[in-house]
Amino acid sequence: MIYNKGAIMIYKVTITRNEICTEIDNYHIIEICDNPQFIVGGASRTDICQGDLGDCWLLAAIASLTLNDKLLYRVVPQEQSFSEAYAGIFHFQFWHYGDWVDVVVDDRIPTFNNQLVFTKSAERNEFWSALLEKAYAKLHGSYEALKGGNTAEGMEDFTGGVTEFYEMKEAPKELYKIMKKALERGSLMGCSIDSLVPARFETRTTTGLVKGHAYSVTAVEECKQSQQKESKIRLVRLRNPWGQVEWNGPWSDNSKEWETLSKLEKEKLQHQNADDGEFWMSFEDFKKNYTKIEICNLTPDALEDDKLHKWTVSVNEGRWVRGCSAGGCRNYPETFWTNPQYRLRLLEEDDDPEDDEEACTFVVALMQKNRRRERKLGANLFTIGFSIYEVSITMHGNKQHMQKEFFVSSTSKARSRAYINLREVTQRFRLSPGEYVIIPSTYEPHQEGEFILRFSHMYFTTPMSDQPAPASTGEESEEDQQFLSFFQQIAGDVSTGEPLSAGGSVSMVMDGKGRLNLQEFRQLWNKIKQWQGIFKGYDFDHTGTISSYEMRNTINDAGFRLNNQLYDIITMRYANENMNIDFDSFVSCLVRLEGMFRAFQAFDQGGDGTIRLNVLEVSGHQSIISRQCNV
Repeated sequence: MIYNKGAIMIYKVTITRNEICTEIDNYHIIEICDNPQFIVGGASRTDICQGDLGDCWLLAAIASLTLNDKLLYRVVPQEQSFSEAYAGIFHFQFWHYGDWVDVVVDDRIPTFNNQLVFTKSAERNEFWSALLEKAYAKLHGSYEALKGGNTAEGMEDFTGGVTEFYEMKEAPKELYKIMKKALERGSLMGCSIDSLVPARFETRTTTGLVKGHAYSVTAVEECKQSQQKESKIRLVRLRNPWGQVEWNGPWSDNSKEWETLSKLEKEKLQHQNADDGEFWMSFEDFKKNYTKIEICNLTPDALEDDKLHKWTVSVNEGRWVRGCSAGGCRNYPETFWTNPQYRLRLLEEDDDPEDDEEACTFVVALMQKNRRRERKLGANLFTIGFSIYEVSITMHGNKQHMQKEFFVSSTSKARSRAYINLREVTQRFRLSPGEYVIIPSTYEPHQEGEFILRFSHMYFTTPMSDQPAPASTGEESEEDQQFLSFFQQIAGDVSTGEPLSAGGSVSMVMDGKGRLNLQEFRQLWNKIKQWQGIFKGYDFDHTGTISSYEMRNTINDAGFRLNNQLYDIITMRYANENMNIDFDSFVSCLVRLEGMFRAFQAFDQGGDGTIRLNVLEVSGHQSIISRQCNV
């Protein structure tokens, strides 16, 4: 389709009173503007006015983004317009679970009665904010996916920063200083008023503020009142993403308090009497009326501290798999230990001469992935959290997965404040130098999902790594007459030299022809007896099955060392609908592992645990595996 340079192309959709329909009604393209502009007079917070979509959380984040040009123009690349080199598309960039991604959208935006349905600008022919919202909706699958959220999500997706939450009733004494410093450092900031009754979300109070609604914090200032000597007032400027509906108390647009300020002070505050959703209020009224503030920091430096430090950030991807690594919280000791584990090594205490305590500061952020995009499939945010355990000196060199006994006999050194259904749970800690293991988990077990775990530390962090190790085969036992007799009963007369044909779950094909000779059968038989003993040791209820959560232990006992990804795959392959594994499946799994390790070792000429294969060798590698583990 050829686009007209002078007009922006729009989709028309049907809007009902209570919701935005997902189907397009009477689809056609119309022109609503003869002179569309991407940005008019620079991008500003007044360019964001909420439409009929419940994404105030996102718009509050966008308004905060406009306060920092460097951040803004990374998300909204410059040199884009409806005239020069116009091709009908626009680019936007977002931080998406650890990576910066480029999202391209066309210039078609939903309208109703020739008006934009969703975000719009105060300037009728300006469209950067509407297109940014569309790009973010594309990133998450649909506009509908943006309904309801937390300002922290948007702020982090625009910066890659880490958000810290402050409850007003528990806020530190230096909250004003923290907020002031946050804006000076380019942090993004939002706030809200909790509504305990869901039916009262986004309802106006008598003061003009809205409960269950997101606001941007756009300025924090201290001013001298001219009518009172040595009297200063601390003020906070906020913006309602609706583009209207403002605070009507002291220091609101028309209040008498402004008369106490000099003309110079008013100019410094850029005070305007306009119904644009932006207003000032005293810091004390801010604390009384708002219940929560979110500050997205670009670096993990504490805002109470005047020093800037060098930080190392480690991003670790993981997932919880039902039946294997979705163990739930500490309330479920039988499965808690199966959760993914990450090692954190703290080597040097903070460089603070005024602090006598030998401790290291670090920030942990656990973020669950893709829940918003999968909402249309019924996915909701999990209730998530994490615990931190200290590893003793005797365990320092042990990088393997910590077992159930360790957690039963140990108490956590630190943990997230609570398990909560947010996209990300973040907390700052100070612990003594040493080595620790961090356990991220959902509150309930058996909940499958992906996550990223971010560590920010002034020195460095080391994630736990599970490396495969060769299987230990042990020495072969001597043949005895009883075993030979047993083999003859199964195979017939061994004097004929015909090998035994093997089948079922124990068919390990040694010679590539589907047959086992006496020596090969003896080797397999001994292994099965060994594996049977391991299996019985974990068949606690004597049902002939074991829990899939115990597969990590049984495989370790059999002499194999695997990484977390392989344990997840094994569970998905061999566990039944009740997350149990029977003996046949257990043997099949170990036989396959035996063949895979043997095939790998055949190519590991240097014995260093790594191999290099060309295309032909890859094909041969697969052939060897298929011959040695026909399961």
